[in-house]
Amino acid sequence: MATVLIPKKNLSDKERWICLYPAYLNSKKSCSEGRRLPKAKCVENPSYVEIRDVLTDAGCKPIVENKVYPRESNKYDVMYRGRIRVQLHNDDGALVNDKFPTRESLLLYLGEMIPKMKSRLQKQAVADSAGSQQGGAGGKDKRKGKKKR
Repeated sequence: MATVLIPKKNLSDKERWICLYPAYLNSKKSCSEGRRLPKAKCVENPSYVEIRDVLTDAGCKPIVENKVYPRESNKYDVMYRGRIRVQLHNDDGALVNDKFPTRESLLLYLGEMIPKMKSRLQKQAVADSAGSQQGGAGGKDKRKGKKKR
């Protein structure tokens, strides 16, 4: 029986970098659908663009790939596309960025920083102002589901 020698890949090879999908941080997903953090530390519908922007601001060099998370039910929706690869270790095993020793620390950082992005704050401000303008003299029925006699 012949033995096949497989060359060992370096930690700097892109195939050895960790993969992040937006589903890992999505607070609307369950754990069985792919969420990896507690809901309190997740973000509502993060995009790969937001993850990429936060990682580049943190000093990482992410690579975006046009892939879909395998557990995603809606594979053809553009909103759920995107896989981000990030290098955690150099070839000698040293950390690339001391702030992120593990994948979980990177996910926690993303869950903390994405809501603070300008684009998220602007969307929230627009939604708040639209909600305050609509409130007014609406003739709501106070009976809450009781039928008329």
